Amino acid sequence: MKSLHIEEISVRHFRNLARVDLRPSPRFNVVYGDNGQGKTNLLEAIYLAATSRSFRTVKPGESVEHGADTASVRTVLSEGELRREQTVGLRAGQRLLKIDGKRPATAAEYAIRTPAVLFHPGDLSLSMGAGSERRRLLDRVALYLLPASLGETLSYARAVRERQRALEMRGTEARDLEQWEELVVRHGLAVMAARRLAAADLAASMSIAFTRIAAPDLVLSVEYAPSAPDDAEAYRRELERNRRVDLKRRGASIGPHRDDLALGLQGHRMRGTASQGQHRAVVLALKAAEMDVIGGARGVRPILLLDDVSSELDRERTASLFSFLREQQGQVFLTTTRRELIETEKLPDAATRERLDFAVSKGVISPSDEAS
Repeated sequence: MKSLHIEEISVRHFRNLARVDLRPSPRFNVVYGDNGQGKTNLLEAIYLAATSRSFRTVKPGESVEHGADTASVRTVLSEGELRREQTVGLRAGQRLLKIDGKRPATAAEYAIRTPAVLFHPGDLSLSMGAGSERRRLLDRVALYLLPASLGETLSYARAVRERQRALEMRGTEARDLEQWEELVVRHGLAVMAARRLAAADLAASMSIAFTRIAAPDLVLSVEYAPSAPDDAEAYRRELERNRRVDLKRRGASIGPHRDDLALGLQGHRMRGTASQGQHRAVVLALKAAEMDVIGGARGVRPILLLDDVSSELDRERTASLFSFLREQQGQVFLTTTRRELIETEKLPDAATRERLDFAVSKGVISPSDEAS
C-alpha cells in the first residue's frame, strides 16, 4: 500500500486561522493548546482540503473568518512518488475545488483523491446515537468502493424532495407522482446496493479490530438494515400505499434516508445495553475498519485526524487509544489540551522518530521548541 502524507498546509482566513503555514511530519503530529484556540479548526481545514467537505457545517460561508470575504486551504501532498496540490476556496454559498490548479470534473473525483478519517469525541454517537451518523459512515465508505454512489445519493435525495412537493402541492393523485416514485426507486436501490457493500466490508474488518481492542470473548454483530424492500416492484407499491401517510408526516416513510447500520453485542442491540467502555471500543473498531476498507479500496494509507481524544482519559481509554495509534502506519494529526498524555514510548518507533509538536494560541500555530 502506497504512503500518503501532507507535506505543506497553508490556511487563509479559515475560522480563527487568519494565516497558517505548516510543514507537518509525514508520520505523527501533536497539535496542543487550550480549548478555543484553533486546534479543531486546523483539523477541519485539513479534512476540508482532503475531502472537499467540512465535518462541522454544510454551509461554506460559516467557515470564513469573521470580517473576511473568502477563505482558502491549500495542501501539497505526496502519494508514493507523485506530488500534487489540492486547494479549496470558500465564500458564502460557494466552494471552489482545484487539483494542481484545475477544477475536477466532479466533486467525487476530488473527494476520493486523499482519503482522510476523522475521530472526535462526538463520534460516540456512531454507536449510541441516531442512525444519521451511521448512514454518513456507510456513504463515506461507499464513495471509495463505488464512486458513482455519490451521484446516486444526491439524485435519490432530489427525487424524494420532488415526490414530497408533489404530494403537498397536488395531492395523493398527482399525475407526476408516478414518475418521481420511479426515480426514488431507481436511485434508492442503487444507494442501498452501495451501502450493503460498504456494510459488508466494514463488518469483516470491524470484527477483527474489535477483538483486538475489546475483550476477546465479546461477540460483535454488524448488519446493514435497510428500511425499504430490495425488490423494485415491492418498493414502488410501498411508496404508493404510503402516500397519505407521507403527506401527513411530511416525509417518506421508507427509503435509504431511514437506513441504519445495526450494531449488536452478545446478541443484543448496542443502544441501551452496552457500557460506556464498550461503546468506545466499538467506535474505535469502526474507525479502524473505516481506515482499513477505504485504504484498501484506494490503495493508500488514509490520513488519520484525531480531535481531542485525550480529554478526560482514564486508564482503559488511554490503553485503547494507544493500541489504536500503534497500528497506524500513515500520517496522523492529533489535537489535545494535555500534551503530556501523548507519551512517546507508547507510540510506534517510526512515529517517535518523526514526531512533531505544534502549539496553538489564538489562531496562531507554530512548531514547539520543547522536547516531546
